[in-house]
Amino acid sequence: MKRILQLVMTRWLARTPFGLVVLGVGWWLMRKRRAGKPAERHDVLREPGRKSRNPYVWQGPSARDRG
Repeated sequence: MKRILQLVMTRWLARTPFGLVVLGVGWWLMRKRRAGKPAERHDVLREPGRKSRNPYVWQGPSARDRG
């Protein structure tokens, strides 16, 4: 739902020159904010049997039966 609202708001703002300026400033601020955070380590493998921390990962139809 959040992504859909972001898409709608971005498309609405992109229609005007002022909106494009607002989007550019927002993009620049988020880029600076993300650059200040420590990078995630992708070289570390997950341990077998651990669930993903991502709530949007599809785990298949049998995932409901697991406890």
